[in-house]
Amino acid sequence: MSLPALVEPAAELTTDEVRRYSRHLIIPDVGMTGQKRLKNAKVLVIGAGGLGSPALLYLAAAGVGTLGIAEFDEVDESNLQRQIIHGQSDIGKSKAISAKESIAETNPLVNVIVHDERLDNDNVLEIFKDYDLIVDGTDNFATRYMVNDAAYFLNKPYVWGSIYRFDGQASVFWPTLEGADAPCYRCLYPEPPPPGMVPSCAEGGVLGVLCASIGSIQVNEAIKLLTGIGDPAVGKLVIYDALELEWRTLKVRKDPNCALCGENATVTELIDYETFCGAVSEEASEAAAGSTISVTQLESMLKERDEGTRDFVLVDVREQNEYEINKIPGSVLIPKGDFLNGHVFDQLSQDKPVVLHCKTGVRSAEALAVLKGAGFSDAVHVGGGVVAWVNQIDPSQPSY
Repeated sequence: MSLPALVEPAAELTTDEVRRYSRHLIIPDVGMTGQKRLKNAKVLVIGAGGLGSPALLYLAAAGVGTLGIAEFDEVDESNLQRQIIHGQSDIGKSKAISAKESIAETNPLVNVIVHDERLDNDNVLEIFKDYDLIVDGTDNFATRYMVNDAAYFLNKPYVWGSIYRFDGQASVFWPTLEGADAPCYRCLYPEPPPPGMVPSCAEGGVLGVLCASIGSIQVNEAIKLLTGIGDPAVGKLVIYDALELEWRTLKVRKDPNCALCGENATVTELIDYETFCGAVSEEASEAAAGSTISVTQLESMLKERDEGTRDFVLVDVREQNEYEINKIPGSVLIPKGDFLNGHVFDQLSQDKPVVLHCKTGVRSAEALAVLKGAGFSDAVHVGGGVVAWVNQIDPSQPSY
């Protein structure tokens, strides 16, 4: 279904712009008018990470006149495997500033607006309101639901993408579009997955080049919407399997019972998205209350164990490939899945206290809830996990 162009064309292109965008201008579907629309467009990209990197670079190269970057994080060495908008010299720098500098190298004709702050309920509507289109490159459910809802309240099309290991998804959500049975993100995913069920890219990893595949799809959809060409992915879910090299497209319809855009909507304003999505389950939060130790406490406990004055079992609940990157000395590996399926009880007994840890403390809290429920009253977990251990105790180890 073709749609009217989202943006009116600018008055003219300069001689420099004609030279730069000549390969667009000779495409009949784009032409001079389409390129003028891109020049007049204002697009906000949320995140300058895996998806945001290719999205920002290609939007800039395409000649989108104004690009907003909403990003509050700093460049880390582990980002460089996939976040191609940053380089070695950018480590420790604001991602938003690093991205702006790279865009200036790609296309100095683009106006870049930096929003170097975390998006939240207090600023998201104000930041969104001046843009024509939102491109989402975030990697957590709370922000995705907030972006979806804010875009809906402001009648903005929302180009969404998601990546994990070798799998990617993309779609365009625009439920306020007239004359279309267009869904929102909540129509596709009415509820977030249970806390801890779906690992983030930081926990599960992502193939670097997958970011380019999905990020470029997002830019493709943005250009189609801005210029009014082609058949945008409104009401479609694009699924990519990089291992099998398979693309699939599924139809997604508006849910009449959707909490946001349905006939009897219950979400009529921005909500508490952290609570809605939950970093950890209620059971894990209850288990961790009063049963969380710091890495400095763990260091003292390990010294006492080495001296023979204390005994306990230190369990790493991450996966084997993570354990090979870095570890807390003296730990044994029992992945979280063994806690959920009950196999852990063949490996642990209640004869000794148990100390659990993971990468940051989320998975270990979930595993702790399993042990507490089985009567391991002395079990505790390490707040901050191996990340805190490397940062505070043993910086000689690599981080990820």
